Amino acid sequence: MIEVHHLNESRSRRITWLLEELGLEYKIIKYQRDPKTRLAPPELLKIHPLGKAPVIKDGDEVIFESGAVVEYLIRRYGKGRLAPAPDTSDYNRYIEFLHYAEGSAMLPLMLKFYTSRLGDAGEPLKPRIASEMHNHLGFLNEQLANRDYFVGNALTGADVQLIFVTQFAVKFSPDGSYPHLAAFNQRMAARPAYQRAIEKGGE
Repeated sequence: MIEVHHLNESRSRRITWLLEELGLEYKIIKYQRDPKTRLAPPELLKIHPLGKAPVIKDGDEVIFESGAVVEYLIRRYGKGRLAPAPDTSDYNRYIEFLHYAEGSAMLPLMLKFYTSRLGDAGEPLKPRIASEMHNHLGFLNEQLANRDYFVGNALTGADVQLIFVTQFAVKFSPDGSYPHLAAFNQRMAARPAYQRAIEKGGE
């Protein structure tokens, strides 16, 4: 059975959701962040030297980094689901968005999160961070102006990978600046597989 090493307030929800969409059995092993440092507990080092989550263990395979986990699960268990055929233009878009989520889109969001804890010391960085956030989130918002999914006409691993970004974006932008992202979040959260992932893994 696949093990999901799941850290609270992390990107692990992507993986449990994907496993539910694929109809796979899995076991969640939960870890809690240190309430003061917000760091993962040392127990995570036992499954992977970086002590990060999500990490999955599938037989003898230990896979870390959420994008790699998404690719692995779809490649091994998808049976043609959740990814376009490799010889199509949709596949190129799929790979772009799958890697864009962590490669570019998350950086300004994480910078905003961390600098918000610095008080006045973070003030000089805020205009640049705000500009980059608007750039990336505006781009993602427009991508959904006339479509329900980021790639093609059905759910793919790119949507799974981007959900953390879009939820983070709406949380940090409560003024309704990104209505298409907010609508996307609602559509994804309404999926039965997503609901099952919440039931098993918690909010």
